[in-house]
Amino acid sequence: MKKRLLAAVMAAGMVLSMTACGSSQTQATTKAAETTKAAAGSEAATTKGSEAAGTEAAASTWKPTTTVSIVVPAGAGGNTDLSARVFAEYAKRMTGADFIVVNANGAAGSVAANQVLSAAADGHTFLYGHNLVNVANIAGVTDYNYTAFKLGPTFALDPAQQFYANPEKYKTLDEFIQAAKANPGKLKACTEVGAYTYYELLAFEKVAGIDLDLVDVGSNSDKIAAMLSGQVDLMPGAYINCKDYLEAKQFVCLGAPTKERYELIKDIPTLTEQGVDLVYPNCEFSFYFPKDTSDDVIAWYDQLVKKMTEDPEVKEAIAKVEMMPYYLSSADSEANDERIYNEIKQIADDLAK
Repeated sequence: MKKRLLAAVMAAGMVLSMTACGSSQTQATTKAAETTKAAAGSEAATTKGSEAAGTEAAASTWKPTTTVSIVVPAGAGGNTDLSARVFAEYAKRMTGADFIVVNANGAAGSVAANQVLSAAADGHTFLYGHNLVNVANIAGVTDYNYTAFKLGPTFALDPAQQFYANPEKYKTLDEFIQAAKANPGKLKACTEVGAYTYYELLAFEKVAGIDLDLVDVGSNSDKIAAMLSGQVDLMPGAYINCKDYLEAKQFVCLGAPTKERYELIKDIPTLTEQGVDLVYPNCEFSFYFPKDTSDDVIAWYDQLVKKMTEDPEVKEAIAKVEMMPYYLSSADSEANDERIYNEIKQIADDLAK
């Protein structure tokens, strides 16, 4: 099944590389980023910004002169969409400018990414999301990664997607792993071609010593439908999308591939606590602008996001969509994207050996 998925990825990549807007970018090179806040900060939500940088965001004289489009590589209702809407609402309250969320789902986020790459570099259009730009490149869906954009600040954090199963089939992570070992290649796990969860599942297979049937079912709503109907056995998911099903006992959470238990999911054990040594990158939601966007524009967004993530009302609004406020400056966001890109690429490279 994995071979069929990879073939689909490559076919999609051939089409998209011909239609992608903007020039091909070289992939990020591996370099030490551990000394930055971005390297350490992805493991704990904070609203204090980068301690490594130790400076306030630069002053800016720019401001929006028309409606700002926040292009979201996802449909309505998920964590990406809902946190973008929190930003849009409070950005308008704080600045008086109009912000709208534009949902552009499809092709592992590249539909939205291409829309932003072709937009004017005037600060009025940016991509909002996590990891998808990098994962699509690693999967071969696109010929560019985060380096095709100018990075803006990071606004929110969602812990790495947890693993959910049907409680009538599996009660614990160990039960699931033992069932998978007894039935190699038989248990189905839902994902999306070229997506964040695809490499998460590949990494899980490797460290758990199992072989799953990875099924491309589409969007978050499609994954949940597949779980509820019994078509699949395992689903990586964001807490906001699964909370109601957990409370209704329709899902059980087997664990989270995070370094620590976050307050948001404090009752969910990590995989490492259960003997499965997997820590996967968190979902850290950043702003990606067209490459030629001016430093003055980026500084304006830096100031705004820092102010918003320190505001108690904004913090509460982010918490209501089951996420955490998390500010990184544009410089630290870029270093963080490089780290995430290299981590996921290493997973792909190791599995290709």
